[in-house]
Amino acid sequence: MSQYDPNIDPNATIERVVVTEPVYTETVVVRRESSTGWWIAGGLAAAVLIAVLWILSSRGRDDETELALAQAQADAAAAQARADQAVVQSQIAGAQQSVDIARMNAARAQADAARATSEARAEMARAATSTPAPVVITVPAAPAQPAGGAAVITSTTPQN
Repeated sequence: MSQYDPNIDPNATIERVVVTEPVYTETVVVRRESSTGWWIAGGLAAAVLIAVLWILSSRGRDDETELALAQAQADAAAAQARADQAVVQSQIAGAQQSVDIARMNAARAQADAARATSEARAEMARAATSTPAPVVITVPAAPAQPAGGAAVITSTTPQN
């Protein structure tokens, strides 16, 4: 086996196509780095360090402030407990009021049922003792025939 195709004519000339690729160029601009950001970061770090040192140094001297803060927190906790107790008491009062309303509604319904029962018994007693009213049935009279003998039919004439 060879690397040549046996179906190609060996005497034929081969054309070669040369492909050139485009050339890309880059322009690099070098700028000098600014140190302004580093100065700002350093200033902020120094301010934070000074604030931390000031907080740590003033922390141990003010026992009265901490005592007042603890007293204020205790007062706030007591006020919150009183408020919670008031909320619970109002919920209990609301529930009791709802129970009272439900009892009133039940008593009203029971009274309505008793009244309806007594009215029904009274109607039954009245119906048993009274005589029924006579029923009168009336039949309409037949329409009169015309004198001429010819029948006249209109849209309102009954069709027998």
